[in-house]
Amino acid sequence: MISLLAAAAGAPDRLDPVKLFFDADIVVQAVVVGLLLASIWVWMIIFAVSMKMGSVVRRCEGFEQEFWDAPNFEEFHMERGHGNVPSARVAGAGIAEWRRSGTVKSVDLEGARQRMAGAMDSAVSDEADKFSERLNYLATVGSVAPFVGLFGTVWGIMNSFFQIGQQQNSSLAVVAPGISEALFATALGLFAAIPAVIAYNRFSHRVNGFEGRLQRFADRFHAALSRRLEAR
Repeated sequence: MISLLAAAAGAPDRLDPVKLFFDADIVVQAVVVGLLLASIWVWMIIFAVSMKMGSVVRRCEGFEQEFWDAPNFEEFHMERGHGNVPSARVAGAGIAEWRRSGTVKSVDLEGARQRMAGAMDSAVSDEADKFSERLNYLATVGSVAPFVGLFGTVWGIMNSFFQIGQQQNSSLAVVAPGISEALFATALGLFAAIPAVIAYNRFSHRVNGFEGRLQRFADRFHAALSRRLEAR
């Protein structure tokens, strides 16, 4: 009884993740390090994409407002359309196709409209794809990290059973360390996966909204170019 009380008095009163890591098997340690690195990269992507999308949307809003107020779309685009603004690149694709159609003596209006729409639709898709590139990593971490953590869990439990066989003792003192290591790997897998899934869903929604905004701008500009093409 005295020995049990002494052991209880010397036991830690809270979980120590650092001690769990250093006491863990090398395989579990590798899993933990991999999940921590994945989690750090997830948060870096979250902050980078959040800042980038906010900045791009503000630039697009400013460009579009001035663009529609300009008396001449071509002149305005030549002066202000060379910055890193997705709306400017969409407008540039439409203007380039409009100029090529205007050089033909006998203009096929329907064909010119389709070519201008296709050029701007392609530019809209390119701009949306630029934002979607990093989201693939979030989706990968969100789906794979729990299984990586589960691998560490299975390995820790296997190690616990091995210790039972080696020591011929099934007490909690023998089993608990391995089980703790196993559950620690599971927790880290969820720690990496949950923010990745939430961020992926949120950013996917924002990218879809941004793509819709560019598409509406392209449709409105396409209508304006079509009217000018008919007036020639």
